[in-house]
Amino acid sequence: MVSPFLSPGPVTKEDDLASLHLRRDLSLPIILTTQATSAEDEGYAEGVVTNTRFGSFPHSTIIGAPWGSQIRASKVDTGSRGWKGKDTANAKKRKADALTEANGGATAPPVLKDAIAASSGFVHVLQPTPESWTTSLPHRTQVVYTPDYSYILHRIRARPGSRLIEAGSGSGSFTHAAARAVFNGYPDRRVENDADSEPSAADAQCFGQVFTFEFHEERHKKVKAEMAEHGLDTIVHATHRDVYRDGFLLDDEDSPGKKSPRANAVFLDLPAPWEALPHLTRSEQESVPSVLDPLSATSICTFSPCIEQAQKTISALRRFDWLDVEMVEVQHKRIDIRREYTGHQYEGMRGVNAFAADVDEAIARLREVEQRAESFHAGTSEDGKLAKSVQAQQDAGKLPFNGGKLVHRTELELKTHSAYLVFAVLPRAWTEEDEAAAQSKWSKHVKITSNVPKSQRQLKKEAKQRARSQNKSDAKVANDEETENGGQ
Repeated sequence: MVSPFLSPGPVTKEDDLASLHLRRDLSLPIILTTQATSAEDEGYAEGVVTNTRFGSFPHSTIIGAPWGSQIRASKVDTGSRGWKGKDTANAKKRKADALTEANGGATAPPVLKDAIAASSGFVHVLQPTPESWTTSLPHRTQVVYTPDYSYILHRIRARPGSRLIEAGSGSGSFTHAAARAVFNGYPDRRVENDADSEPSAADAQCFGQVFTFEFHEERHKKVKAEMAEHGLDTIVHATHRDVYRDGFLLDDEDSPGKKSPRANAVFLDLPAPWEALPHLTRSEQESVPSVLDPLSATSICTFSPCIEQAQKTISALRRFDWLDVEMVEVQHKRIDIRREYTGHQYEGMRGVNAFAADVDEAIARLREVEQRAESFHAGTSEDGKLAKSVQAQQDAGKLPFNGGKLVHRTELELKTHSAYLVFAVLPRAWTEEDEAAAQSKWSKHVKITSNVPKSQRQLKKEAKQRARSQNKSDAKVANDEETENGGQ
């Protein structure tokens, strides 16, 4: 199955996962289908309909549209959906079951009514991404939001072809982002020219994969079901396990033993990350391989809400020979930049502050009002001037793009989760045999030459150093002679 997160295609299709973009930071994930699969979707003459605050949207108007299209709301025919009771629904269900049995078990698909566009309301249909999924996913645990996981994936060097361990699947937010970061192909694909060929173990190692572990059984089942629904089950391998006790080795289908995931990136979202660190070493015990890739360095990140957790994790990392230990706290802020139009000159326009910009402008307006009052009581008319001022405001029409005052402020509502991120690197193992192999491989490409001619700059520098050292030695000899003569 091709994942809509990775290869969505040019247009929407039946049974695709789509994201309805309602407004900024608000999207609604839906499965596009025209046939009702549950009681909640029944009752519409247009088929399955998604209702939002911006109107009703039959899926028949969305399927086949290019990604990013604007979808207009429709006038839907609810039929008896609004007033039918429970007994009526059960009676119709028994009648439908009787008709199905009479037709030999075959159910004829209902004829859908063409949707009629409404006068207002629209949404945009977007392909699913880890960012949109993070803002709309069902929360089972605290979510790792986009500002955090984007920085984490960058620091642990997750890239196409990486093999990443995640401990603590949770709601699956980081899992989707990690799957996209390591994706460089589907491991279950066969070579197009040879459909009968089986992929070798070496070919399987070339594809990026995510190995996610979850202690809670219900959360594990839901994450595994989501990966299958989203077409990521061949990239993400979900395992139900207590990593504190059992570690990160994988069950081998071909043998009763365990096999290593050969990971080169690790992310631990655990209450006590230091208890899982003993399983993340390069030392191999009897018949127990290391979970890390022996041919590359491994980067790790731990996600801890409390500073005490970060301190214990750092102590454990140093105890297990991790290097470049660093703690980071991501304080992501989003700046709202806009222009404020304040003053009487913008009066009558939308989105402005129609008050005096300063004292002088307020006094000028008061004088203008007093002058109009005096003119009215004196019997003189200034209709011509008033008409000209109204016409000037109408001619202005739009706010000037470079007018007003440019201001900025920090947005208050921002979805994020404060935590301390601890990063470290474990270098690859390097033995004497590796050193000898590297020396034999590269020594023939390195030319070692002696008596290399020196540049004029280097010769002048050495001459200055010799003169300076000679002056120091002469001064020392002179001081010694003066000391001897003074003593005599």
